[in-house]
Amino acid sequence: MDILAIAIGVLVAAGIALLITIIRLVQICQPNEVLIFSGTRRRVGNKSVGYRIVKGDRGIRKPLIERVDKMDLTNMIIDVSAVNAYSKGGVPLTVQGVANVKVAGHEPVLNNAIERFLGKSREEIMSIAKATLEGSLRGVLSTLTPEQVNEDKLLFAERLVHEVEHDMTALGLVVDTLKIQNVSDDVKYLDSIGRKQTAEVLRIAKIAEARATAEAAIRSAENRQREVTAQISAQIDVVKADAQKRLTDALTKRDAVVAEEKATVAAALAQAIAEVEVQKARVEQVRRQLEADVIAPAKAACQEAEAGAKADAAPIVQDGKARAEVLAKLAASWAKAGPSAREIFVLQKLDKVIGAITDVIGDTPIEKVAFIAGGEGKDNLPLKAAGTLEGIQQVLGIDLKEKIANWGNSKTVAVEPALSPEEPDEDQF
Repeated sequence: MDILAIAIGVLVAAGIALLITIIRLVQICQPNEVLIFSGTRRRVGNKSVGYRIVKGDRGIRKPLIERVDKMDLTNMIIDVSAVNAYSKGGVPLTVQGVANVKVAGHEPVLNNAIERFLGKSREEIMSIAKATLEGSLRGVLSTLTPEQVNEDKLLFAERLVHEVEHDMTALGLVVDTLKIQNVSDDVKYLDSIGRKQTAEVLRIAKIAEARATAEAAIRSAENRQREVTAQISAQIDVVKADAQKRLTDALTKRDAVVAEEKATVAAALAQAIAEVEVQKARVEQVRRQLEADVIAPAKAACQEAEAGAKADAAPIVQDGKARAEVLAKLAASWAKAGPSAREIFVLQKLDKVIGAITDVIGDTPIEKVAFIAGGEGKDNLPLKAAGTLEGIQQVLGIDLKEKIANWGNSKTVAVEPALSPEEPDEDQF
C-alpha cells in the first residue's frame, strides 16, 4: 500500500509539473503586440533570420532552444520641435508639432524594428524617433520660405511625412499622423508678413465687398427695372388685349344685342298693351261686380228705405194733421166752454184713468163691497161719494158701481169717451 501511494503521489506531482511546464511554454499574443521567438532560423525573402514572429495568436516556445520577447505596437505621441531652424531665405523659425508614431506591425518593416529595437524600452524608441523627426523637420524647413511654411501648414506636414518616411521605414517605424501646431520666429518676420497680408486681405475684402455691394445694388436695380418694365408691359398688353376683346365682342354682339333689345322692348310693349287691355277688362269686371254687388243693392236698399220712410212717415204726417185739427177743434171747444173747460176735460179723461186703474186691479178677486152711511151735512162723505158716482154715470156714462161689482171678473168693461176719438190724450195735450 505504501508503494501504491508513493506511485500515485509521484504521478500527481509529475502531472502538475507537466501542466506547469505546458503553461509556461504556451505564449499568447495580444492584438497590440508582437511575440518574437528567438533561437530558430527561418527565411524572410532572400535572407535568413534567427527568429520567428507571432502576432495576435498563440505560440509554443521550444524549451531550452527558444526565448520569447514582446514588442509593443501601440501609438507613441512624440512632441516635435525645431528652434531657430533656418528656412529658405535665412529667416530663423521655431516650429512645434506633434506626431503619432508606432512600431510597424507588418513584415518586412517589422523585421527592421526587431533588429534595431528588440530589448529597448519605449522611451528609447521614442527618443530615436523624435531625433529622426526633428532632423527631417529642419531639412524640410530649409527648402521652404517662411511664407510657405506659415500659409500652408498641411502642405508642410505632408512634405515632412514624405521626407521622414524613408528614414522611419529603415527604423521599422510608421508615422500615423503629423500635425504642425505653431510656427513662429524671434525677428517678427511672420508677424509683419501677417499684418501686411492681413491688411492686404482686408483691403481686397473691403474692395470686393464694396464692388459686390455696388454690383448687387446695380443688379437689384436693373432687375427691379426689368421687373417693373415687364409688369407694365404685361399690364399694357393685358389692357390692350382686353380692350380689343371687348371691342370685338361689342362689334360681334352689337347687332344681336340691338335685335335682342328691340325684341325685348317689343315684347315689353306688347305685354304692356295686353296688360292694359286686361286691366281695362278687369276694371270693367270690377265695376260691373261693384254695380251688381254694391251699387244695385245699395240703390234698391235706398229706394226701399225711401219707400219705407215714406210709408212710415205717411201715418205720422196724417196723424199729425189729424192731431193738429183735433187740437184746433179742442182749442175752439175750450174757448167756447169758458171757465168750465178744465172740469169738462178732466171728466172726459176720467174714464181712461179709471179704466187703467181697473185694468191694474182687474184680476184681483172681490167678494163684497160695503158702503158705510154717514151723517148729514158737509162731512157726510158716503153721501158725497154716492152723488159723485151718480154724477159720473150721468156725465160720462160710466157706472162705477157696476165696475166695482165686476172687479172680480177677468174681463174689463170698455169705457166709451164722451168726446170724439180724434181728441188728443193728456200727453198730447
